[in-house]
Amino acid sequence: MKKEIITICGSLGSGKSSTAKKVAEVLGFQHFSSGDFFRQVGLELGLSINEINKRAETDPKIDEMTDQKLRDMRDKEKIVIDSRTAYHWIPESFKIYLDLSTEIAKNRILNNLKENPLRQQSEGTSTLEDIYEKMRERFASEQKRYWDLYKINNTEKSNFDLIIDTNKNNLEQVVEIIVAEYKKWREN
Repeated sequence: MKKEIITICGSLGSGKSSTAKKVAEVLGFQHFSSGDFFRQVGLELGLSINEINKRAETDPKIDEMTDQKLRDMRDKEKIVIDSRTAYHWIPESFKIYLDLSTEIAKNRILNNLKENPLRQQSEGTSTLEDIYEKMRERFASEQKRYWDLYKINNTEKSNFDLIIDTNKNNLEQVVEIIVAEYKKWREN
């Protein structure tokens, strides 16, 4: 049974949060970011996003908190969730993957750091080189954990209903595509 839930996954810097917020706004849905939730958990523990990711490799309780939050959202309606694993926990959702090359992502993340105090605080760096290295570390950490815990590869595009290259489409175009395709998906 299809749910009125949209889950948005994607590569680092692909625009998951910006897209999810805008799609939620257009549709009149709620928005939840597991990345922001995870960052907040890290900040409460006095850890950067990379440090909380590293700790999660040996402390499964950290992922369990986020995963339980996502599993609980399976009972909701009219919500857009940006998360690397929500598609797995809510298979009845409209599942989107936003794709972007790492080179372009580096610049987007740096620009986002300037505008997002929570992200800036949780990243703990501001140089392009440091961000690139931390992106690679975080991606490797997440991929290892998701495979070890759930045997999932969240970059496997066959897991998703819609794949969008966010380099070829600006935010407004991405939102338009998602909203149109979501409506078609709901009708079928």
